[in-house]
Amino acid sequence: MTRKPNIIYLLADDWGYGDVSCLNPDSKIPTLHTDRLAGEGMVFTDAHSNSAVCTPTRYGVLTGRYCWRSRLKRGVLNGYSEPLIEEGRMTVPTLLRDQGYTTACVGKWHLGLGWQTSGGVETVNKETVRFSAPLSHGPHTVGFDHSYIIPASLDMEPYCYIEDGEVVELSVEEIADSPRPAFWRGGACAPGFSHETCLLELTMRAEGFIHRHAKEHGDRPFFLYFPAPSPHTPHFSRDRFAGRSQAGVYGDYVTEHDWSIGRILEAVKRNGLEENTLIIVTSDNGCHAEPIGLKEKYDHLGNYVFRGQKSDAWDGGHRIPFIASWPGVIEPGSRCEKTVCLTDLLATVAGICEVDLPVDAGEDSCNILPYLRGEQAETIREATVHHSISGEFAIRKDRWKLVECRGSGGWTLKESDVPGDAPPMQLYDMVSDPGERLNLFSKKPGVVEDLLDTLNRYRTGGRST
Repeated sequence: MTRKPNIIYLLADDWGYGDVSCLNPDSKIPTLHTDRLAGEGMVFTDAHSNSAVCTPTRYGVLTGRYCWRSRLKRGVLNGYSEPLIEEGRMTVPTLLRDQGYTTACVGKWHLGLGWQTSGGVETVNKETVRFSAPLSHGPHTVGFDHSYIIPASLDMEPYCYIEDGEVVELSVEEIADSPRPAFWRGGACAPGFSHETCLLELTMRAEGFIHRHAKEHGDRPFFLYFPAPSPHTPHFSRDRFAGRSQAGVYGDYVTEHDWSIGRILEAVKRNGLEENTLIIVTSDNGCHAEPIGLKEKYDHLGNYVFRGQKSDAWDGGHRIPFIASWPGVIEPGSRCEKTVCLTDLLATVAGICEVDLPVDAGEDSCNILPYLRGEQAETIREATVHHSISGEFAIRKDRWKLVECRGSGGWTLKESDVPGDAPPMQLYDMVSDPGERLNLFSKKPGVVEDLLDTLNRYRTGGRST
């Protein structure tokens, strides 16, 4: 029997399609390590996060289920939020652990944690949390054998590392707000925590896991989920990365993120694991381009030709880089133009392990293993639902995309700013109009009806697969 592959899933935070130089020929940011991985593997040109913001996307990655089916219908969690993944729900790490994998999570969690409070107080904040008490819920309770995380985004308190359910540094101090570009919100912060070196610390921890596993458990496959905190705010031009891009501090931080990817790739090769390791590099949503002024200041399109940005139902909010490498399985330098979604990981790893998902798991997950193998004749995913920060829906089916609101669904164009004579929804032909500029809602009533029927079936039926 052929040994199952190691699986490494590198999830960026707010990394746009246009931030990757092999995807955007006019990119002002060099991403040499990502480009090299693309040359060794497959580039997906129509990949989407299941949400335009981070928490719901992470829920979908690990559960194979659209997050709007959970209690979180809009927005994101914070560092003190309760756990979002339902108790007993199958996740990617629980499935793989049952199949003999060692599982690890290193990076930004942002899915809620089981903080314990003093005196049984229900409100969870920096005044009530007992940082010395083990966490009742977290990565260690949803299938990960090992975890080393920050609670939420790198601009959200509390700023501390948590290893296997316990806070590493117990003496928590106070830190003030920081302005852009090194933007973070003030709050609780461990004395040894440095925002500027957080990516470095997490990268070293991920490398360490790979080294230890190869040395101590080389006969077992592993799954490493590495949700990096970058290039989400706070943005840095740290040391050797300063001036490496032509897109300011943000661009320099993206080059550091790319360097982090390169370090993980090198750790795999240094331990002789590259021949049997599936590596996926992707992002949780589009680039948050507006406050940075990427286009105006640097002529850099962080979301390439796609309209909108992080938060939006337009493609700039959720069309993302997605690159996969797997020697002997994925043809080097290949491309896939089929639509895929980040919820597809659960069904795909089930396909790799040759096991069936139970009926109450992976409700929105499709097995894209045939695409990875180059078998692209048939369309695996009937349709894909997109979701914005404000809870607005869009659906993509074949060439057509319906946005179930008049604006962007996010920060780019609020409903209140849409002209009064605009149609009630938006319909776009994503083949001839990938920039979503020509609204065909009034001209294609049959297409609109079909897409609405499919969307409503998915919403009321409890699953889309």
